Amino acid sequence: MSRFNTRRARATPSAPVTTTGARTTTYEGGAAYVRDARSDLFLLSVVNMVGQDTFYEKAGDRDARFRDLVRQLAVEDPEWTAGLLGWLRGSANMRSAAVVGAAEFVKARLDAGLSGRSRQIVASVLQRPDEPGELLGYWAQQYGRGLPKPVKRGVADAVQRLYNGKALLKYDTASKGYRFADVLNLVHAAPAADKPWQGELFQYALDRRHNPDTAVPPASNRTLTAHRALMALPVEERRAVVTAPAGTERLAAAGMTWEALAGWLQGPMDAAAWEAVIPSMGLMALTRNLRNFDEAGVSDETAALVARRLADPEEVRRSRQFPYRFLSAYRAAPSLRWGHALEQALTAATGNIPDLPGRTLVLVDTSGSMEGVVSARSTVRHVDVGALFGVALAARGSEVDLYGFADGVFHHPLTKGGSVLRQTESFCARIGEVGHGTETVAALKTAFKGHDRVVIVSDMQAFAYPGSGARGGYAWGPRGYGRRNLSVSEAVPADVPLFGINTTGYAQASLDTGEPNRYEIGGFSDQLFTMVDLLSRGRDAGWPWEG
Repeated sequence: MSRFNTRRARATPSAPVTTTGARTTTYEGGAAYVRDARSDLFLLSVVNMVGQDTFYEKAGDRDARFRDLVRQLAVEDPEWTAGLLGWLRGSANMRSAAVVGAAEFVKARLDAGLSGRSRQIVASVLQRPDEPGELLGYWAQQYGRGLPKPVKRGVADAVQRLYNGKALLKYDTASKGYRFADVLNLVHAAPAADKPWQGELFQYALDRRHNPDTAVPPASNRTLTAHRALMALPVEERRAVVTAPAGTERLAAAGMTWEALAGWLQGPMDAAAWEAVIPSMGLMALTRNLRNFDEAGVSDETAALVARRLADPEEVRRSRQFPYRFLSAYRAAPSLRWGHALEQALTAATGNIPDLPGRTLVLVDTSGSMEGVVSARSTVRHVDVGALFGVALAARGSEVDLYGFADGVFHHPLTKGGSVLRQTESFCARIGEVGHGTETVAALKTAFKGHDRVVIVSDMQAFAYPGSGARGGYAWGPRGYGRRNLSVSEAVPADVPLFGINTTGYAQASLDTGEPNRYEIGGFSDQLFTMVDLLSRGRDAGWPWEG
């Protein structure tokens, strides 16, 4: 009889997020652990919508915790922090957190009298033409209008890379505190040597800011001159441009966005207006406007064009939208003609979710603390994200048991081959069915039946089990049966891999990731499941920017 070479005898793979060994409690009094600073910053970064309240943390407290962690690690571990910030803005697509992180990185290094890396960090996180102004706006709010050299030079590097005619039309608007000209004046950005047209563009940006009535776009820039010609048309002649055979091409050549078109027409965005601008819209804009297309009555032919783009895996990947955006679009669109395309888009956006071998238990937290929205501009809640990932993981796997939990648990069977979007909605319809608490340990004890692994999608703020403080309670622990607060980590046998998918990034860790087979991962992107796949197959997983 084999005693040691058993199915679970393989070497335990390692993951980067780890705890220190010190114990604490969750906001709800459950047993928890203290993470090291790098792990704490990583899990907060990937879900940090700057300025956003969450259930247990006010925006100011949450933002201060993020700033403090960045400043600490910018001094203690600048190489790691630089890697995080570059990846955060790139693959993780977290714009505001990356911009704030870069500014705080620079400030911490300057305050500590340290040099190096700051200019490159600033340039690396600025990837959209409005972001130089965003960073300068943040710096002015926090530290005043005086700009240190690393900020000036990093922003100037980004400006050379990002500013062009289309960017000027789209992002240089009166609603911005820092216009393109303001940025150019503050950082003294010079035209790139390999872009001779950029000097004329920069001068035009300055002219249209300070002398808008007399500013003339450079003749060398076809986009700007075409746009000027459209703007010069009398209002009563503009709709004829939209409906003309060459209207679509003319709008695209002039860099006319759908937002700008609505103002230019000075009238409703009817079907003709949408059909003229849809071919030049980006995938994110298309996804957000499906309801508008239906309400305006765009033709089935145009709708088919939109559907083909939504269903194109490569276009979905390039758009880098979070999977929950497609759930939001599905909920908002009144007609049925988008459903299949959105399902295909979601499939592409969750392509990293693996078909895990063996039996997997998936628990999705449906407690009250998960019902906050992920950002002020979204109607999608943390519980919706959890449900979407839980259903997608269950749908992808061959032997997956999906449960929701709060004060109790409910089993949610899935139809094999069914729509992930429809089954996510079906799961979400059951929120509140078993209360609003976070009895994670009790849920594990009820649902775990010798599975090969467990995946919990939650904000990780478990209640005490079977009670703490005045309530007290008894539980099995390493030293036998006694009065203690059993942690989520201890609720599953030590040889069973337990993954916590953290949707909110609070400081307290329900899993003791310093121990084998305990892993915590975070984020709104399907990339987090790459780590789940690696670890499930016995391979070590490092920080995502380290390959």
